[in-house]
Amino acid sequence: MDYLPIFMNVKGRLCLVVGGGEVGRRKASVLLEAGARVRVVAPDILPELAKLAGVEAVISRFEPSHLDDVALVIAATNDRGVNVLTSESARARNIPVNVVDDPALCSFIMPAILDRSPLMVAFSSGGASPVLTRLLRGKLESIIPQNYSRLAAFAERYRERVKQYVTQPARRRIFWENALDGVIAEKVLTGDEACADAMLQQMLENEDNIQRGEVYLVGAGPGDPDLLTFRALRLMQKADVVVYDNLVSKPIVDMARRDAKRIFVGKKRADHTLRQEEINELLVRLAKEGKRVLRLKGGDPFIFGRGGEEIETLAEQGIPFQVVPGITAASGVASYAGIPLTHRDYAQSCMFVTGHLKDGSMNLDWDALARPKQTVVVYMGLHGLATLCMELIKHGMPEITPIAIVQQGTTQHQRVLTGTLATLPGIAEREKPQAPTLIIVGGVVALREKLAWFHPQQN
Repeated sequence: MDYLPIFMNVKGRLCLVVGGGEVGRRKASVLLEAGARVRVVAPDILPELAKLAGVEAVISRFEPSHLDDVALVIAATNDRGVNVLTSESARARNIPVNVVDDPALCSFIMPAILDRSPLMVAFSSGGASPVLTRLLRGKLESIIPQNYSRLAAFAERYRERVKQYVTQPARRRIFWENALDGVIAEKVLTGDEACADAMLQQMLENEDNIQRGEVYLVGAGPGDPDLLTFRALRLMQKADVVVYDNLVSKPIVDMARRDAKRIFVGKKRADHTLRQEEINELLVRLAKEGKRVLRLKGGDPFIFGRGGEEIETLAEQGIPFQVVPGITAASGVASYAGIPLTHRDYAQSCMFVTGHLKDGSMNLDWDALARPKQTVVVYMGLHGLATLCMELIKHGMPEITPIAIVQQGTTQHQRVLTGTLATLPGIAEREKPQAPTLIIVGGVVALREKLAWFHPQQN
C-alpha cells in the first residue's frame, strides 16, 4: 500500500488552490462540494472560478503567507517552480498538499470519486495513471446506481437504534449484512421505505433467534485470483474467520475481509499443520462459537480437496454450510499451460486421479489409465513421477506418449516441463519443479507447442 486511503472532513475549513485555470476550477469545485471554504491564488483567475460561492479570489503569485489558517493545499498550475514552492512550503507547515500530475511533490493523492452521498467510493492509482482510475470509476458507475444513496441514508437513520438492540459489534455487523444484502435493501432501493422500516424492526425484535454459526466451503481455484466466482468473493467478505490451506495463493487469502481472523491449516506431503480430523473439528468448534467460517480450499473442494469429509462432519454436528465450487486445477492449469484436456483427434475421455492415496501409496488402476485416446490428469503426483511413468509404460502406454508437469499453474510462477513417459522423470530430476504441480499425460500435451504461442498466460 503506497498511500493510506482516508476521508478528510473539510466542512467549514479553509483550503487553498494555487492556480486559476480550468484545472484549478475543477479542484475548487470538488472542495466546495465537500463543504470547504476555498482560497484561490493566481495572477489570473477564470471569472467563473472567482464567482463561485465560497471562493476567496486572491490575484497574486503564490507566497507562503497564503498558507495561513489553511487545512489543505492543491497546486494546479503549469509552472513547476510555483508547484515546488507550494509543496515545500506546505510540507514545512505539515499541511497536506497535492500537486496535480506530479506525485513526487504530493503528500496526498486526489482520488477518482464515485459520489452516492452519504456513500462515497474513492480510488487511486497513486498518481501512476489518472486515466485508469477514471475508467474504473466509469465501470463502477454502472454497478452502483444512484439510488444506493437511499440505502446508505437508511442505514445511517437506523444506526443508533440498531446499536441499542444489538450491543455486540460482531453480531451488529452480521445484522447489517443480513439487512443490506436482502429483501430490506431491495425495498429501500425501489423506494418502499415504509415496508423496509417494518421489516427492519421485525429483524431487531427477532435478532436473538437468528442462527449465527455457518461454514462456507469455497473453492479458491488453481491460483489466479481472477478465476474466483462472484459468489466466492461475496462470501469471502462476510466471513469472521478464514481457514485456508497450502494451495490457496496469498493474493486470494488477502481478498477476504480485512479484519477476519486467518488460520493456516496447510498440508504438504508428510508435513501436516493439522490432521484432516482436526480441521473438521476446528470448523465445527468455530461455527458453534457463532462464527461465519470461510473454508478456502485450492481448486474445487470436491475434487481431491477432501471437502466431502469436511461437510460430512458438519452435517453430523448440525452445522449449516454452503459449498461454492471452484475451477479445479485440471481445468484451470491445463488451460493456462495451453493444453486442451480433450481434443477429438487425441482424446475421447479424460481421467482425474490422485498421485498418492490416503496411506501414501500409488496403487492405481494402471490398465484403465493406460488406455489409448485418453488424457490422464494426476493431482499430487510429483513425488511418484518415476513410478507413474514406469507403470504406464509397463501396462501398454507407448514410451513416446507426451507428458507435462505444470508447476504452480495460473500464477506468475507457472512453469511447464514437457517430455515423454521415457524422458520426463530425468527432466524433472534435473529441473527440480516445485509443488504444487499437476501432471498431464496424453496426446493433447503435444498441442502445447502449437497453442502456447497464442495463449497470453504462457511462460
